[in-house]
Formats: sequence, C-alpha cells, structure tokens
Amino acid sequence: MNGLTIVRISRYPIKGLSPEPLNTVLLSAGEGIPGDRLFGFARYNSGFDPTAPKPLPKDRFVVLLKEAGLAGLKSRFDAATRQLEIDVDGSTHYFNMSEPQGETDAARLLYDTLGLQDPEPPRFVSSHPHRFTDVSVVSPKMMNAISVLNLSSVDALSRKLGTDIHPARFRANIEIDGLPPFSELDAVGSTFVFGNVRLRILSRTKRCAATEVNPETAQRDLKIPFILRKHLGHMDMGVYVEVLDGGTVSVGQNGKRLQE
Repeated sequence: MNGLTIVRISRYPIKGLSPEPLNTVLLSAGEGIPGDRLFGFARYNSGFDPTAPKPLPKDRFVVLLKEAGLAGLKSRFDAATRQLEIDVDGSTHYFNMSEPQGETDAARLLYDTLGLQDPEPPRFVSSHPHRFTDVSVVSPKMMNAISVLNLSSVDALSRKLGTDIHPARFRANIEIDGLPPFSELDAVGSTFVFGNVRLRILSRTKRCAATEVNPETAQRDLKIPFILRKHLGHMDMGVYVEVLDGGTVSVGQNGKRLQE
C-alpha cells in the first residue's frame, strides 16, 4: 500500500480547449469525469456524424497535437447554458453555442486565430454520451477512462532534464502526489482507493506531440515523447483508470494504491 493525495482535478468541456478546475466531483462506475470532453471542434471533412457517433483519431479535431496556438487561448464553457468565452490577445469573445450563428462564429474565430489550413472552418459537435477522449478509438471502456498523472513522475523528469515541466502539458483529469516516481506505470491492474471510490488502472498513457507545447507560452519547446523514449525507454507518462466503485472525490483527499 502507498499513500497518495489528490492535488488537482480538471475536466475539459471542449476537446482541445482550456481545462475547468474542480474542487470535488461525483464519479459513477464505468463513467468518465462528468462533463469531460463531451464537445469538440471537428475539422473539415472529419467524418464525424453526430447522429451516428463513432470514435475518430484525435487529429480529426482542433487539438494541440497540430495547433500549438490553442494553448494561448483561454476559454470557459458552461455546458448547461452553452455559453462559450474565448480570450484572444486580451479581448474576450462571447458565443451562444445553443444557436447556429454562435457555433459558426466560434469556429471562425478558431479558424482565423489559429491560421487553420483546412478549406473550411471546423464544426462544433457533440453527441452525448459520446466522449472525444484520445483513447476513444480503443474501446467504449477506454472512451470513459479517466487520465491520472503522478506529479512525482513529472518532477523526476524535470530534475533529470534540469528544466521545469508544467504538469498542464499532460492535460490529466486527476493529478496525484505521494507515490514513487513512475511507480504507476508498472501498476496496471492495481487500484487507487479514495474513501469508497475505487479506480482500477487500465493502461499506461502514451504521449504524443501535444505535450511538446508549453501551456504558458504556447510554444513547442520540449520534445516530450522523444525525451521520454531517450531517458526512460518509452513514451509513457500517467495512466488511464476506470471507475469500479463510484462516489465523491475531492482535492486534498488522501488515498492509497492497492496491488491486485
């Protein structure tokens, strides 16, 4: 058993845009973080059909993998009212995403601000309960997986490189501390326990070029996948978990890891 603490909880209402910090969240068995990645901006000719949603590769959407400039935009989205705010160069733009014009205007802002090279602007899409998670293409279970980041692993990599690596690069749902660096990577099948909540580790999280983007400068300044492979022999940072037993988890809550 290892002691650990929840340091940060985040959800990403719109794939590719800003996180929404949460102090507490109610988890349900077999489900992801409520409200996480239920919306997205599908690129021109993405193939996404809201009436018959199917998982698609992440590059079919407007995401950091291709658009580093996304990190320079700060957004807030209220899923209940469909009100979207996007800050660009000190100005805040407001969009009513419950109206077609709002969707069109927001898509045009991203198209112009990011300098997208597609023939047409993206489309704002959703199809609840479909989630636009990176691993949705693997299986329905993985579509509802929750990403967990061990902060001591990030710190260890930072020390090895002699430079600060911001955890926000990894866009995790839950950030934890208190485990030995990288111990989570060899713990697939074991379970995190927070009170009555049990989260089973499903897989390691393989990292892509999205993590090269500095969340504070919106510049690609560290080749994280290359660095991980060079120093650790793999490109993994963090794990995906499934909710076995639901309940409430909160920032500051202590837990433990049980080896299965």
